[in-house]
Amino acid sequence: MFKPMEGVRVLEVAQFTFVPSAGAVLADWGADVIKIEHAEKGDAQRGLVRALGQDVVSRGSSFAPIMDGPNRGKRSIGLSLEKPESKRVLHELIRSSDVFLTNFLPGARARLGIDLEDVRAVNPDIIYTVGTSFAHSGPEADKGGYDGTAFWARAGTADSVTPPGSDWVIPQPAGAYGDNIGGMTIAGGIAAALFARDRTGTAPTVDISLLGVGAWAIQLNVNLALMAGGPLPKPDPRIGNPSNPLSGLYRTADDRWLSLVMLQPGRYWADFCVKTGRPELAHDPRFDSAEKLMANAGEAAALVAEILASRTKDEWVAAFADIEGQWAVVQNTYEVGHDPALRELGQIADVVDADGITRQLIANPVQFNREAPRLTRGPLFAEHTDEILRELGLTDDELLELKIAGAVT
Repeated sequence: MFKPMEGVRVLEVAQFTFVPSAGAVLADWGADVIKIEHAEKGDAQRGLVRALGQDVVSRGSSFAPIMDGPNRGKRSIGLSLEKPESKRVLHELIRSSDVFLTNFLPGARARLGIDLEDVRAVNPDIIYTVGTSFAHSGPEADKGGYDGTAFWARAGTADSVTPPGSDWVIPQPAGAYGDNIGGMTIAGGIAAALFARDRTGTAPTVDISLLGVGAWAIQLNVNLALMAGGPLPKPDPRIGNPSNPLSGLYRTADDRWLSLVMLQPGRYWADFCVKTGRPELAHDPRFDSAEKLMANAGEAAALVAEILASRTKDEWVAAFADIEGQWAVVQNTYEVGHDPALRELGQIADVVDADGITRQLIANPVQFNREAPRLTRGPLFAEHTDEILRELGLTDDELLELKIAGAVT
């Protein structure tokens, strides 16, 4: 398996998912990612046992998707950065690393000696990378947040997907939704920075905010609002596309949904009519040209809704097997985990947990040479402390002294 980051060492001082998921992607790509966790408390996310009303750990097992997802492939060292005795270890790790990756706030970074100036004083060639909620500098640099606040709410998606007149705001559709999108973005930024360092000999810094990632994700709507001089009017999702009957969400006979996104209705209308058993509609004088179809989109959409409501989801999957236009079933999360395209490409990857049980995780979507990724599990808390310290040249006596001082676990 091709690993483009093989030989690259990443030192991660981060918690929860946004920045750690970037480390996971880099580990998938072959980097040696060393995760520093507090010697007593560990990553705060290890303490979460329920989220979104669901268990996030496998009972009676070490496997926890909430940790193994954003931390697969890493090594964990328990290190209390606030202890003076930890500095030697920290500096040796910085000295031997290509990338420093953190989401700690500026005050904490300064207090722990891991701010840009501190790290660059030890290794001037390191790619110093910070994932923030809102900004790397200015009045909001010290303001913490999560993807639910910075990516989803403030960046505009929450408002955009909430129907007009709703009594509540639509929440994020999944845990760590913005975090994982942001993590991929950070990994791409780090890859570009490493490329630049190799080409120019200068190591740039990398700064990415959840707010910025959220704004990028919704950029078309924001750009249109800027051009229009005000917020965009909210379409009613129950009405569908006012000018295209082949673009919208339609219910099936068994209360499932199909998403049609055929952006060229004139091109696809005749084939759609044949595949749905209504070929006569292709020649209906109301719909027999693209212009007429768009002008009478409301009538056509009502017919499309009636037609699609007449059969089940599985019947339409069979009927649309070779349809030219673009469409998809609205799948639930369990169906996504068994999606045949994802399975065929190896995007649902096996991973053996610490108990020797084969589990499955979603792999990051980037593949090299069209090879399926091979994943390894996330580390147990401080699992690799002794191994990493010995790699740094510490003796057993020195290691014991650090443990007695409470600097390492």
